[in-house]
Amino acid sequence: MTKRITSSRKKEKKINVKKRKIKYKNVMIFLSVILVIVILIFLFLQLKITNIYVSNNYYLSEQEIIDIAGISNYPKSYQATSFSVKRKLTNNQMIKSVNVTKKMFTSIYIEVTENRPIFYDSNKSATVLLDGSTTENQYIVPTVINYIPDTVYYSFFENMILVDNDVLERISEIKYDPNDVDSERFLLFMDDGNYVYLTLDKFKSINNYLDIIKKFGSKKGILYLDSGEYFKILAE
Repeated sequence: MTKRITSSRKKEKKINVKKRKIKYKNVMIFLSVILVIVILIFLFLQLKITNIYVSNNYYLSEQEIIDIAGISNYPKSYQATSFSVKRKLTNNQMIKSVNVTKKMFTSIYIEVTENRPIFYDSNKSATVLLDGSTTENQYIVPTVINYIPDTVYYSFFENMILVDNDVLERISEIKYDPNDVDSERFLLFMDDGNYVYLTLDKFKSINNYLDIIKKFGSKKGILYLDSGEYFKILAE
């Protein structure tokens, strides 16, 4: 009887040793996985922004946008999250909205929609922006040279934001110039030496200015868009 008991204990001991070996192997695998994860996290934390791409900007330079975003020193990737970059940019008055994406952790793509300047109001000594706010900064935009009544001003602003950029850039000055027929009449002084009369109900026709003026070659004159497309040539 004694021999049989001893033999049984030996078998139990072998089984326990085998179980310990299995557990030890599992522990080693677990520790190895943890080590790999720690190394990967460490390497990730060392990654720095290497490429910054800015698009759709016009009034703000790429460098200005990068500076506003706080990434001019190309920080570590985890310090420049898409959320943090977007938050800093949208806090700037000149940026209406922005889309920020990161690729491969080291490249940032910034696409902005600017709160672009529309015109300079000489009465307020301020530039009026797309959202209606104003800034003391001056840009190459048309200058409103006289007072516009409040009853007309808002509608004028709403029409101005619909003017195409390539036309807006060609307008030098704008004068509120009502007559006996229309209290919402304006005179636009163009950079090319022409003059344009417009009323608010026909204001959008200014977007056709380049096509209209081609018909008259190099001649300079007054374009009456408030009453059709009549062009009065000025004396040469």
